[in-house]
Amino acid sequence: MKPSIPLIAVVLAACSASAQAATLTVGPLEAITRIAEAARLAKDGDTVLIQPGTYRGDVAVWRQRSLEIRGIGQRPVLEAAGSSAEGKGIWVFAGGRFKVANIEFRGARATDHNGAGIRLEKGSLEIGNCVFEGNETAILTGNDADTELQVRDSIFSRAPQDSLSLHHLLYAGRIRHLSVEGSRFHGGYLGHLLKSRAARSEIRYNLLVDGRDGRASYELEFPNGGVALVVGNVIGQSRASSNITMVAYGAESSVWPENRLVLSHNTLISEGWRPALFARVWGSRLPANTTVVTRNNLLAGLGLFDLVLPGTHQGNHLLRPGALETESLAFSLPEDSSLRGQVDMPSPTTEAELVPTAEFSFPVGTTPLLVPAKWAPGAFQSAGIRLRPGSAGLPSPSPASR
Repeated sequence: MKPSIPLIAVVLAACSASAQAATLTVGPLEAITRIAEAARLAKDGDTVLIQPGTYRGDVAVWRQRSLEIRGIGQRPVLEAAGSSAEGKGIWVFAGGRFKVANIEFRGARATDHNGAGIRLEKGSLEIGNCVFEGNETAILTGNDADTELQVRDSIFSRAPQDSLSLHHLLYAGRIRHLSVEGSRFHGGYLGHLLKSRAARSEIRYNLLVDGRDGRASYELEFPNGGVALVVGNVIGQSRASSNITMVAYGAESSVWPENRLVLSHNTLISEGWRPALFARVWGSRLPANTTVVTRNNLLAGLGLFDLVLPGTHQGNHLLRPGALETESLAFSLPEDSSLRGQVDMPSPTTEAELVPTAEFSFPVGTTPLLVPAKWAPGAFQSAGIRLRPGSAGLPSPSPASR
C-alpha cells in the first residue's frame, strides 16, 4: 500500500526541519556574546551551547516550540544581578518542548519577591545537572494542566533569608506531571524544599535534607493531593524548622480526580527536639476514596508516623533519635542490623511503583540498586551512601566543586 500524501508531507517536513536545525554558541569570544541574543535568534529545533563563564544580568525569554540549551565544559553561571525577564526570573519558557543541562542559576529576584531561576509558563521542560542557588524560587511553574516538568541530578539550595515571601526551592503549580530524581535540596528558609500541586508527582531517589543551617517549613508538600509517589528518598528536617510536619498531603483541598499518596523505602530524619509528624494527611479535605500507602520506611528521631496516618502501613520502623546522622551522611543501617530482612516487600508485578530500583549517589545522581539478599527498610540497601570521587560531607556548591 502506498503511503498517503499527508503522511509523506509530515515526513518531508520533519526531514526539512532536521536539516535546517542549527547550533548557536554563546560566549565571550563567540559571535554571540549574550544569552538573550541567542534566545532571540534561535529557531525551532536548534541547539544553544553556552561557554563557561559568569553571565551577569543576562536574562532571557525562550519562545521556541522546541530547543535544547546546554552549558559546555565547566558549568556556566547565570547571575541575575538585579535583572529579570518579564519581571519573572532569569529564564522564562513561554511554551514548547525544552531541554536544559549544565547551567547554574543564581540570585533571581523580582518585584513580587517571587523571582525564579526558571519560570515555566507551559509546555514541557527537562532539566539535568543544573544548580539553583540563592533564588527567591529556584523553579516555578504556571498552572497549565498540560505542562510537564522533569528534573534530574540537580542541586537546589540557599533560599533567601527574608520573610518577604515564602521562598520554596521548587514549586510546581497545577500541572500534569512533575518528576524529580537524583537531586539534592538543602538550605530552605520558611518556605518548603519542594512543593507540588501537580496531578502526578514522582519524587524518587533524592536527598531532601535541609541541613544544619536550614529553616524550611515542610520538606515535601502536596497541598492539592493528586498522585504523589515518594520512593527511595532521604528526607531530613533541621532542628531549626518552625514546623513539626515533614511531608504534608492535602492541606488545602483536592482538585484532581485521583488522589493517592505512596511513601515507600524512604529514610526520614527529624533532628528537632519537638516530636515530629513525619507525614500528615488532611483526610477531611480529600475525597473519601483517597488512598494512602506506606511501606518499608525507616524513621529516626522523636515523632509519629503511621499511627496518625489513614490508609495501610507495612514494614515501617522507627529508630531512636540520633541513630542516623545527616552531617556525616550516615543514612544506612549497619550490615549486621536486625532490621535487615524486616520488611514487607511489595509485589514487583502488581505494586511495581513501590519497589525502588536505584539509590541516591552524592553529590547528585543515582546508582542502580543491586537486589540484596535481605531487603532493608529505608532508602539504601547498600552499607552507605555512595560518594562520587572527590565528594565528602555536605559542602555547598562553589566554583571549586562545579
